[in-house]
Amino acid sequence: MKKSLILSAVAALVLSCTAPAPENAVFYKGKAVKGFDVIVESIPAEGHEGMTLKNIGFINVSGKDLLVDAIETSAISLEGKEIWSLQPTSTVERLDWVMPVPDGFSKDNYLGMNNSDYGGGIPMVSLWNAEKNVSVGLAEPCLETLSMPVKRKGNTARASILMNLGEPVVLEPGDTLFALKQFVYNGKGDFFGPLRAFSEYMQETCDWEAPVSPEDAFEPVWCAWGYERTFTVDEVIGTLPKVVELGFKWVDIDDGYQICEGDWTTNDRIGPEGMKRMTDAVHAAGLKAKIWWAPLAADPESSIAKEHPEMLLVQKDGSHEDISWWDSWYLSPVNPYTWEYTLDLVDMFLAEWGFDGFKLDGQHLNLSAPDYNPASGLSYPGEAQERFPEFFQHLYEHAQALKPGSVVQICPCGCAVNFFNIPYMNQAVASDPTSSAQIRQKRKVYAALAPELAYYADHVELSDGGLDFASQIGVGGVIGTKFTWPKANPDATENGGSLLTPEKEALLKKWVPIYKEKMLSKGLYRGDLYTYGTDKPEAHVIEAEGATYYAFYAESWNGEPIELRGLDPTRSYYVTEYTNDIPTTYIIDGAHPVITPTFKGNYLIEVK
Repeated sequence: MKKSLILSAVAALVLSCTAPAPENAVFYKGKAVKGFDVIVESIPAEGHEGMTLKNIGFINVSGKDLLVDAIETSAISLEGKEIWSLQPTSTVERLDWVMPVPDGFSKDNYLGMNNSDYGGGIPMVSLWNAEKNVSVGLAEPCLETLSMPVKRKGNTARASILMNLGEPVVLEPGDTLFALKQFVYNGKGDFFGPLRAFSEYMQETCDWEAPVSPEDAFEPVWCAWGYERTFTVDEVIGTLPKVVELGFKWVDIDDGYQICEGDWTTNDRIGPEGMKRMTDAVHAAGLKAKIWWAPLAADPESSIAKEHPEMLLVQKDGSHEDISWWDSWYLSPVNPYTWEYTLDLVDMFLAEWGFDGFKLDGQHLNLSAPDYNPASGLSYPGEAQERFPEFFQHLYEHAQALKPGSVVQICPCGCAVNFFNIPYMNQAVASDPTSSAQIRQKRKVYAALAPELAYYADHVELSDGGLDFASQIGVGGVIGTKFTWPKANPDATENGGSLLTPEKEALLKKWVPIYKEKMLSKGLYRGDLYTYGTDKPEAHVIEAEGATYYAFYAESWNGEPIELRGLDPTRSYYVTEYTNDIPTTYIIDGAHPVITPTFKGNYLIEVK
């Protein structure tokens, strides 16, 4: 019987271990295996300090056939009591993208489909402690469905690139099996530095471009989702005076106008003229309108699913791929019929109905399963996954040609965004955060990948306590809310939870002007100054309009010293607590930039 192996190219990349593994060793179940030569080509990534590219191959020199199931490469490890990580992959659990790595931790970080409608992500994982950072990732031009496992045993955390080959590969004598192009990163700080290096490298070497957002994408957002799926045209139009009064500039019309997913014309409650009536009212109020839409989704009872099976994604067993949230089926992402149907919808939304942009929504927007539908015309089923971002490219380019500057937001609900979708949106979003911490984490990730991409912090109602405006504004997020006024929709499941109470209105009247005055969302996010997790308190820094803005977050802080990093030691600075009802100012010396505040939750300051 032929021997089944998992090949592991260590290549002296195991860092901070008490007993480093021998260079170019090959292992099976932790034991060295003979019969292989390993080729490891290490190339410093020019212009990206700390980043080294790896080309790795395994040569069968055993003189006999070997059966290979998987290859594991570029293993890295890090020791420490407190270790943090970036693990940006997606599962139904909707975990944090940034998390500590405790003893006993294990996560596969598979970039393919982990659940029927959850998959994809960013092809890099990062480990760090207070002293150093080690990261590993792929440098391929499209998303590859492999794993980036992270584990910890005792004092040591480990990560690697693990590629399960699906069907075992017979490696004949003299044959070479090559790993995908990858990189390792060695440095200090958290994930921000390696993620920025990866983004810049991909822009230089691949057809990947970091988007630059139009001015409108930075304006504050009111979303009609507070009225939920049974909203009425009159409810939306009736709320517009309060939207204008409170300083919001965008109106997002959310789920509930359509017949069903797939059939995106209006239902009887909205009526044939309802959408145009809303956009006309929005524009008359001096505002702009986005429309919610779940592309690539079609309910089984929709006319699209029934009458156009050529659009549906077909799995290997002949079934359709489920989108659990809406009880829908996937349309094939690279099917020419899907593209034509989608671009016709773009025309209807932007030209006929008069919308100014999109909120593209759904965890299924990150990736799909392979497509076995012959009508898709693919060379092989996995092509649907590799070319998945082309769907958004067609949608985005058509929208910009039809209405230049239209805002295209991709909201992969709770998921770590597919890195290769990013060039085809001009507004990122916190995508249904489960905490204020997720709002802040995701902002730092997007700032590393695309510094000029607007980041919408989603409805403030999704933050801690439903009113954490400081976590939206302090990190440079675009402020947003889904309040209802003067009353809630009686069918809303939140039972008035989004109602604009006097307390909430007072907070909006405080925070929206602060957002519009400072516009930190347009500033330069300085992710290099503080390390997430190991620096206390949590800190975010933005340079904007001749000032430096610091935002600190902790459950409570009782006067312990905090260093304001990044200042000129030869100058003195005014420090203003700009979120106070009556802003207070004090002076610090740049040579000793230490403050000793006392706060609960957050402390936001302007320094200049």
